Amino acid sequence: MKKITLALGVIVIAFSVKANNPYISKVYDYLPAPGQFVNEMPEFEEGDTKANILAKVEEQICGNENDGAAPGMITLGSFGGYVIFGFNHPVVNVAGKYDFKIYGNAFKSNQASDGGSCEPGIVMVSQDTNCNGVPDDEWYELAGSEYSKPETTHFYKITYYKPDANRTINADPDPNYNYINDRTYVKWKDNQNETGYVMRNVYHRQSYWPEWIDDTTITFEGTRLADNAYDQSGNGSYYVQRFYDWGYADNQPNAEAPGFKIDWAVDADGNSVTLTHIDFIKVYSAVNQYCGWIGETSTEVCGGEDLHPNADIAGIADIILDNDFQVEYYNLQGIKIENPSNGIFIKRQGPKTTKIIISQ
Repeated sequence: MKKITLALGVIVIAFSVKANNPYISKVYDYLPAPGQFVNEMPEFEEGDTKANILAKVEEQICGNENDGAAPGMITLGSFGGYVIFGFNHPVVNVAGKYDFKIYGNAFKSNQASDGGSCEPGIVMVSQDTNCNGVPDDEWYELAGSEYSKPETTHFYKITYYKPDANRTINADPDPNYNYINDRTYVKWKDNQNETGYVMRNVYHRQSYWPEWIDDTTITFEGTRLADNAYDQSGNGSYYVQRFYDWGYADNQPNAEAPGFKIDWAVDADGNSVTLTHIDFIKVYSAVNQYCGWIGETSTEVCGGEDLHPNADIAGIADIILDNDFQVEYYNLQGIKIENPSNGIFIKRQGPKTTKIIISQ
């Protein structure tokens, strides 16, 4: 289609500027929801600012062991916690192919065939349509296997409340739950008329609230997946988190997870959208559940990879040009616009293609 090949032609120019590293090169934002690994992965140190934390996140998930960096792991905490990152180039949508991978730490159980440790994160993508180099444009969810199921909650909203350091600690004396040392640690309330707590355990004694955040409340919105855990032991000693079929981060072992397709993108209303490429990727924890001594379900991210960083951009030569070099306008998604107004557009006239700003 003409609308796709034109947009890809613009991308080729960007590709020629510098070599395309297949691994994550930039972290734009990071805000975990409260959880037992927050302030540990990465480690918060007294005086750290958000800029310090972003640098630590980059140390953990950018690059690859083979190119001089050794990715580690970051936690996203409870539902809604997220990270936003990108590569040193746009990720191209190659038809029929998986476009990128996100690495996590999911693994199979040797006692259950349907799961193991599976803490799924929803993946969203965005294009830099305003060309300012930051992820402040429209986001599109990659609709995975659970997207259309009735048990999935769209437009879910949850608020966490920072615990008062001087409050009375509610420890549970039940010996079956002696690993919990504060049952009402971080309160949460959602838009489904439910409330609960991120409980604190004896295994992680640091603050579960992101210490570089001064706010006393944090609110997240997104799609909530159905709880995927069950107590296989029956006594709280062994939990299994079921694998979802496809389309989520930290959902299957890295060696078995094929990756993500940009073709799965949908807008906020669930309509499929066609994206020739993406510039930013967001991952957020997508389940709100607590699994006994394991704690909250928290997506972890260990890195990411563009599966075709030097993709051959085909079809540019197929663009049909009128003999009289008439002017045509396209938006940054490659869609032809008949009467453009107020925005950034691609102007094509004969063999010349330029980016212009129209203000009326």
